[in-house]
Amino acid sequence: MKKTEPYPNSVLFTEVQIQNRIRELGKRISKDYENQELVLVCVLRGAAFFLADLAREISIPLRFEFLQTSSYHDSTLPSKKIQFISSGSEYVKHRNVLIVEDIIDTGQTLKFLLEHLQALNPKSLKICTLLDKPHRRKVPVKIDYFGFEIPDVFVVGYGLDYAQLHRNLPYIAVLENTPQ
Repeated sequence: MKKTEPYPNSVLFTEVQIQNRIRELGKRISKDYENQELVLVCVLRGAAFFLADLAREISIPLRFEFLQTSSYHDSTLPSKKIQFISSGSEYVKHRNVLIVEDIIDTGQTLKFLLEHLQALNPKSLKICTLLDKPHRRKVPVKIDYFGFEIPDVFVVGYGLDYAQLHRNLPYIAVLENTPQ
């Protein structure tokens, strides 16, 4: 018997809503860093879609870095163990740095990233996330820019995945029938 895969059900944010919010974030970030250079640090893989669209809406000079961590391990629940898969950080020292995340829930991965990047001595270090899930927060974090606050549901689409599936959806939806 074939195992039934979880499937996206109710749409939380449409493609139009996402793009409109990203445009607003890009304008705000451009204004906040006017006449400065900024390094966008993309947390792979989920934030890649968000980074690409956000970068096109920012009007100041940008550099890019990419970090990859693992905390979900093909589950809907984050593990307590966070690890780097790739930790590139060539352009961080003495520069304005903006971490670009897809979603912040417990805050544990972000705390791990902040500690890593702060040790590299950036000029400034801020956080931008597409989705904020504050009800799951275990570690306090200050989010400087966020797209949408969401309830405690598992979401996919626009870069977010379940077991590497559903990233390519142009919208964000709740994933139903998820195994724990």
